[in-house]
Amino acid sequence: MMRLATVGDNCVDIYPQLNKAFSGGNAVNVAVYSRRYAMQSACVSWVGDDAYGALLKRDLLQQGVDISHLHTKAGVTAQTQVELRDNDRILGDYTEGVMADFTLTNEDLAWLNGFDMIHSAVWGHAESALPALKAAGRIVSFDFADKWENPLWQSLPPHLDYLFASAHVESAWLRDRLQTVVECGAGVAIATLGENGSLAWDGKQFWRMPPEPVSVVDTMGAGDSYIAGFLCAVAAGLPIVKAMQQGSCCAARTLRYHGAW
Repeated sequence: MMRLATVGDNCVDIYPQLNKAFSGGNAVNVAVYSRRYAMQSACVSWVGDDAYGALLKRDLLQQGVDISHLHTKAGVTAQTQVELRDNDRILGDYTEGVMADFTLTNEDLAWLNGFDMIHSAVWGHAESALPALKAAGRIVSFDFADKWENPLWQSLPPHLDYLFASAHVESAWLRDRLQTVVECGAGVAIATLGENGSLAWDGKQFWRMPPEPVSVVDTMGAGDSYIAGFLCAVAAGLPIVKAMQQGSCCAARTLRYHGAW
């Protein structure tokens, strides 16, 4: 089995309505969800020297994620206020904390080269490291989420094997966007579409996958779990359609409870 390292954002999702806080963030979530498929995973990030940082590290250890390069810095851990409306998560105020200054050290980069797959996201502050990791033979994936106007769309696709983003529905504009980024060098471009499933373009054809029927409790982490399921299928040598199917299955499992995991 391949080994996966996730790099970048973490946060604690705070639900005032539930009086609870859950560990999360794209890099953290993908690392945890990949453990569902027995993937060896690690998370490279920064947390603060506060109670939330200790919570995040403890939770990741309990999930079997390698946190040897999850560094503690003086300051506060990233936090997101979350409101639930009809079981959909609405993100409120965000405090980036120590992650605002996140950088990878030379030691981090050398360590990452020992992994087969590297995943990061648009909030992760890790994009400058991805070209070198890709050139060194790593399989690189990146999540743009719903940030369709981010300038990284122009520079990053040639250095990505798998590019993820989220939209609401399939459209001519979306199909054109996925085709364009693959023409610019990305390997496969995948859009998650919430209740409308997912869409992928591999440079030759479009692939579509409906969502698994599920009673939704909380949408937090659904997109990240899709990514983890997809990447673990790829690591197991499965084709795109099977990877999309596994991504949908992983997301459906996440939708059944509060918090990311």
